[in-house]
Amino acid sequence: MRVITQLGILVVLGGGVAAWHVWGDQVGLPRPLALLGLEKPVGQAGGPPRPPGGGGMQVVAAPVRVGAVVERVESVGSARARDAITLTSRVAGIVSAIRFEEGQLVKAGEVLVEFDRSTQEAERDQARAQLDDARTRLNRARQLRATQAVPEAQIDQLEAALRQAEARLRQTEARIEEMKIVAPFSGRVGIRQVSLGALVQPGQAVTTLDDLSRMRVEFAVPEVFVARLAVGMAVTATSPAFGQRQFRGAVEVVDTRVDPATRSVRLIASFDNPDEAMKPGMFMNIELTLARRDMALMVPEEAIDPVADRAFVFAVRNGRAVRQEVKLGTRVAGEVEVLEGLGPDEQVVVRGLQRLRNGQPVTVTEVMRRPVS
Repeated sequence: MRVITQLGILVVLGGGVAAWHVWGDQVGLPRPLALLGLEKPVGQAGGPPRPPGGGGMQVVAAPVRVGAVVERVESVGSARARDAITLTSRVAGIVSAIRFEEGQLVKAGEVLVEFDRSTQEAERDQARAQLDDARTRLNRARQLRATQAVPEAQIDQLEAALRQAEARLRQTEARIEEMKIVAPFSGRVGIRQVSLGALVQPGQAVTTLDDLSRMRVEFAVPEVFVARLAVGMAVTATSPAFGQRQFRGAVEVVDTRVDPATRSVRLIASFDNPDEAMKPGMFMNIELTLARRDMALMVPEEAIDPVADRAFVFAVRNGRAVRQEVKLGTRVAGEVEVLEGLGPDEQVVVRGLQRLRNGQPVTVTEVMRRPVS
């Protein structure tokens, strides 16, 4: 009975040592032979060499690629002109002249529409005559002042009458200016909505005017990115109307508030539009560039072995597969960025890693090559 007990203890101890040797390094324990100085840790210089004759498990590996990574946020928005108005009349009048063509490029201050102003011009002539009469009467009274023939009170009245006549003339001239519509800024006029001889009422639309040389697009992004938003960030816009063409601009305004209903923040991006291809009201797909890293380390997605909220890869080091924890970044086109845990001159196992254990000898039968982006 004592012999059977001793044999059982030896079996348990042997199994424990074997388990320690096989799985101990996966939980951070060194190999038993390494403690005795008979084996060097896996992955260190001078460690166990690759088994002669390539007797390890056959795997397919891929080198860690160095490339550029761009973090983007996608959204949608509508284009609008930097300056856009609907031209209307301030007064009622009959259209006497239309001095623009639909779709024409006009300059600031250019007259676009004129109304009949014969009544206002007659009032201006009358105001001028009254001004001349008031000025003449005042000059005559001042000449008679030396002879004491005109009292000072009368001269004061004549001076006030002159000022009233001058104000009346300025008023009539302002009414004449109201009988035309001018372009407040340079831009392109839209469709004409009045005709010659038409009676236009105050506030009635005549045409539109848009400055298409520079466009703006308003869009929204989730509030999770609010700490990373800044004026000047690069923005790319596309439209189904232009296929693969890209419009490149920059963030011009970041809203100071987060919308509590949508949990998003609004931004306005501006775009140069020299050929006026982008039109007001056009639906645009937006890509906002948050960050760009030109020397990022990239590995294939199939090389990642996720465990709960951690990620691991098997790095090929000195002919063995070393299980290495990594910190991941951006995922792009079948690859994932590695922020920590690997170097630029290493290889990782991409096929066969399900059967691997830490420190197991491997033979790389194929090195997967990936195009440089």
